[in-house]
Amino acid sequence: MIALTVMSATILTALDTTIANVALPHMQGSLSASQDQMTWALTSYIIAGAIMTPLTGWLADRFGRKPLFLFSVIGFTIASALCGMAQSLPQVVAFRLLQGLCGASLFPMSQAVLFDIYPKAQAGRAMAIWGMGVGLGPMLGPVVGGWLTDNYSWRWVFFVNVPIGALAVLGVLAYLPDTRHTRKSFDFFGYAMLALFVGTLQMVLDRGPTKDWFDSAEIQLEAILAALALYLFIVHTMTVDRPFIRFALFKDRNYLSGNVMGFLMGMVMLAVMSLLAPFLQGLMHYSVLQSGYLMSSRSIGTMVSMLVVGRMVGRIDARLLIATGLGLTAFSLWQMTQYNLSMDTWPIMLPGLIMGFGLGSAMVPSTTLAFATLVPAEFNEATALYALVRNLGNSVGISLMQGLLVHNMQTVHASLAAHITPYSRTTPHLAGATGTKAMELLNQQVTTQAALIAYIDDFKFLMIAILMTLPLLLFVRSPGRIKKEIATVVVE
Repeated sequence: MIALTVMSATILTALDTTIANVALPHMQGSLSASQDQMTWALTSYIIAGAIMTPLTGWLADRFGRKPLFLFSVIGFTIASALCGMAQSLPQVVAFRLLQGLCGASLFPMSQAVLFDIYPKAQAGRAMAIWGMGVGLGPMLGPVVGGWLTDNYSWRWVFFVNVPIGALAVLGVLAYLPDTRHTRKSFDFFGYAMLALFVGTLQMVLDRGPTKDWFDSAEIQLEAILAALALYLFIVHTMTVDRPFIRFALFKDRNYLSGNVMGFLMGMVMLAVMSLLAPFLQGLMHYSVLQSGYLMSSRSIGTMVSMLVVGRMVGRIDARLLIATGLGLTAFSLWQMTQYNLSMDTWPIMLPGLIMGFGLGSAMVPSTTLAFATLVPAEFNEATALYALVRNLGNSVGISLMQGLLVHNMQTVHASLAAHITPYSRTTPHLAGATGTKAMELLNQQVTTQAALIAYIDDFKFLMIAILMTLPLLLFVRSPGRIKKEIATVVVE
């Protein structure tokens, strides 16, 4: 019952990383927002989780695991209900931010609880079950979100969390044991500077495309604050005895390489999801539910890879597994650069399946290698920092890809329009329309083609980013044969 309780709460947070993606176009129309503004509904959730996750250990020690778990589930459930009732984009962003803050602790705490209730001999099995359960969230998210949006409203994408959250609260009250409360020092200034840096950087990435980047006084101010916060964080961290993050961890080249790969793979994971939803619905004219089914192929590939590669870690050189996974991911992105507006569903589902398998194949051994050469006493701090870097990759990837998408659409539209004249043989057939109507039809076709090219450019950028991670394998040291039990625990 304890395992079921913590799993239900954790699946909630995993579900919300993808369930809102397919509903974004409907939310955009209902809230009268632009496409790049709607990405705030995704990035606010991710960045809040990234900032809050490193605090989990200190909060659990200070207030106890059960009170923190209970507060997190209740807060997440209330925030979900508020998201469903939101009447404007700022409200959605604010409540999604609250969701991220409350739900960030559920992932690491659920792992800690399972470690406590299962014997050490079964720890690997417990983490494998936990990983499979959490994998259901991203897989079911697009399908459940599409079905709810198609048959009811995008608001039910958030309301569906309420009954599950209520059951999780009852389970926590009835079954979850508490832990001892201990007072520990905490580097509040270092944490505050890191949070300010992450927040202002996210604002620059989100608002830059619509504010003409550094020609805007707002972007200039946010960039200055981000740079100042980063400078103060680095100086403070290097001069105090117990900093929030110890840079000494990055002296381990395996851990450093693992963080870089985790950041770049984090960029690809959610950036592609945020691009596919408007592409399938806006350009390919699929329904929300159909989009959800098509996008779920990637999660299926990831779950299959977890089953297959998890058994291979420790038997095959992890660097070979990583190279294979990254190669498959780059190949799937190359396939996505071949998208056109007349393709059927198979060219959409196959790259998603390959990408899911590739990312899963690379993520399992890369995470194992990142921690394989660290001593156990460093695991708590190292895992928190690793989660922070990966979450930053998620948020930066979404904002960067949406910004490039908007910029490229404008650039390509202007370039295509410059080559169209009344006497051009490439001018499309306008079904006999003349005057203003003809111009509207022509502009619509040019806009559609410009959008397609902009999406393809984004996929190409992500493919190059993945290929750039391959040289990092030259700096990774192989720790030798790793026991399956230890590998599974570290990965999950």
